[in-house]
Amino acid sequence: MATVPTMLVSLAISAPPSSHFIYIPVIFIIGIVLGFVLGAKATRDAIALEQRKAAEREARQASRRPPDAPQA
Repeated sequence: MATVPTMLVSLAISAPPSSHFIYIPVIFIIGIVLGFVLGAKATRDAIALEQRKAAEREARQASRRPPDAPQA
């Protein structure tokens, strides 16, 4: 009679434990939340930097403009 070799039995894929059905989605949601928070912070920083550059550019242009010249 043919028997199943023990190596094949030991390599058989079994179902993951029930903790995976809780652990994996929780880690996935934590990653989404962290990505959203860090992305929002990066966006706020980029907007603030752009506003600061625009203000500095405006100040430089105002300092170069003669006092009697009309503003654009």
